[in-house]
Amino acid sequence: MDQASKRRKASDRAAKLPIDLIRQAIRPPAPASAAGPGVPFEKRGNADRAAQTRPQKTIDPFARYDDLREKGLWLNIPGPADTIDQDNVRSALADVGIGYIGWTHNSFANNQLPNAARSTIANQLYMGQNPTFASANFMIVTYDLSRFGIADGQIVVGAEQQYWTWDRPGPDRVGINTLAYYQTFFDRTLELKLGYLRNQNEFTGTLFGGITGSNMSALFQAGMSTNAAPTPAVNLKYNFDDRLYNKVSIQRSISPDGPYAQITENPTGLNWSTANAGILLVEEAGYKSKAAPGVTDTWLRAGVGFNNSRYTNLADPKQQRESGNNFYYIAADRQLSQSDAPGSPSRGIYGGFSVMGTPPDLNRISRYYELRLYAKGAFDSRPSDLIALVATNTAWSKHAVDAALAKGQLAHRQTTAITGTYTAHLAPGIYASVGLSYIHNPASITHTPQTEHALNLLVSTLIFF
Repeated sequence: MDQASKRRKASDRAAKLPIDLIRQAIRPPAPASAAGPGVPFEKRGNADRAAQTRPQKTIDPFARYDDLREKGLWLNIPGPADTIDQDNVRSALADVGIGYIGWTHNSFANNQLPNAARSTIANQLYMGQNPTFASANFMIVTYDLSRFGIADGQIVVGAEQQYWTWDRPGPDRVGINTLAYYQTFFDRTLELKLGYLRNQNEFTGTLFGGITGSNMSALFQAGMSTNAAPTPAVNLKYNFDDRLYNKVSIQRSISPDGPYAQITENPTGLNWSTANAGILLVEEAGYKSKAAPGVTDTWLRAGVGFNNSRYTNLADPKQQRESGNNFYYIAADRQLSQSDAPGSPSRGIYGGFSVMGTPPDLNRISRYYELRLYAKGAFDSRPSDLIALVATNTAWSKHAVDAALAKGQLAHRQTTAITGTYTAHLAPGIYASVGLSYIHNPASITHTPQTEHALNLLVSTLIFF
């Protein structure tokens, strides 16, 4: 063969080489039984290609902070990814086991009806009668004890400051929000939390969508502790499985005269007890499944409470105080439709209801009913916004109403409200909400001819850091 022929054949082989490599790359892998000593190179090549084409798991840079978030709550406080400062100083603190979350919630209510019956602040009867502004600010710090071998162990320290232009729901205060110890036993079957706790975030579940909330006044008047009025408590939760649970609490009751009296007497929250306050026992059973592809979000819960604090009898206020107050509640929330957007199973339309009850002779609110319909991420362009429509009815104590009527006052037996809100997630850690609330008889029990109706404009901001 001459030199020219040799060069042509070499050129042909070189041209054919890329085609052979492409064919080898797309050839289906040999069955496992065909692999053997005779094909070591091909087996290695297939393994390399599998490693290169295998889907890579996305690493969440904020996952390291999960164990530093406060434990034991039903309240889903956003994690560091949904804060305005995100990871500026968290890394250094996390290295020594410290986590934190802070937030500020500012709200405004103002009656839009032409005859809003404005009054002096001292004589204001309801939120929005005069333009009403409120601000609540929180800081929660945690310390991870699991690094010392304590299962899920955690110490939680929190502070709260609040300000109101109308102090009836308040009053203004600066004090502790929580001072707690938490750990689990038996592979997280049993959860223990003790210290100064705010059980409004441990029981009932009154926030839907993490932002908008129900009215818990019926339970507060019966002794349940609040963000502004934490009290000593021991909480135990038994998890039958990852959905079914039972939770109990032995809690020092807040003042039987209500949150206002509790905060006035104990603004810092550090006192062991207040006048006439006894022990509140709370028990809640529930079923909770989180949204997942093909699985709808569902939460069913029911609870009771028994309080031996000494309450004023509304049927006969002149007689001695008596114990034996109690409450019950039933609530349910269900995802009615689910978004088919990848990675967003919690988006969709939800429905829910709440029923709360207390004895009318010891409590001004005897019944509370709520129906709610809300949508998470209704718009693809706004996947974390929330739209809510809520209807409520508050039934007042017949004894308190009859007493007011006997004095010649105008009194009502029920308050009904319909509220619509839109909450926008504007940026990491920043939420803004706007809404309207029509209220028939917005004042508590007694009213004037000018305060039978209200149409409140509601505006609020919520910022996490």
